[in-house]
Amino acid sequence: MPQGSAQTLSPPVTGPVIAGVRILVDADACPVKDEIYKVAWRLDVPVVIVANNHFRVPIHPLVSRIVVDDGFDAADDWIAERADAQAVVITADILLAERALKAGATVLAPTGKPFTPASIGGAIATRAIMADLRAGGDVIGGPAPFQKTDRSRFLSALDAALFRLKRA
Repeated sequence: MPQGSAQTLSPPVTGPVIAGVRILVDADACPVKDEIYKVAWRLDVPVVIVANNHFRVPIHPLVSRIVVDDGFDAADDWIAERADAQAVVITADILLAERALKAGATVLAPTGKPFTPASIGGAIATRAIMADLRAGGDVIGGPAPFQKTDRSRFLSALDAALFRLKRA
């Protein structure tokens, strides 16, 4: 597959997935894919799962899988290019969150924490500080373990975001 290309797997990305309210998922390390599917099916919202490797997704007309090449940030680039005011982007990647916010998308972390224009600057600064500490040899912990409360908060936040977009 040529550099920068994407492969679309069942079903192809057309129609309502490109235009209208939809969910774009940075899927490589997303712990809430099953929750996303349930909410999407209940609210009749298309979901695009984007990753740089093949993995199973439900066979359902509202679910599409995009497999991008393994180039650096290829999945992020694909999502950022398609993010807009009608998209809910699910990602833990702070830099992708910033790009999606700039495009007008609603952005949620898998923990249910919303990324907003007001909060993204602090998140980027914290990320940079942590990277500097790691580069300096400091041993620091990673993110907190994913909890049941994170899953619940995510479901509520996704539900609210989709209702808000569908009403607009």
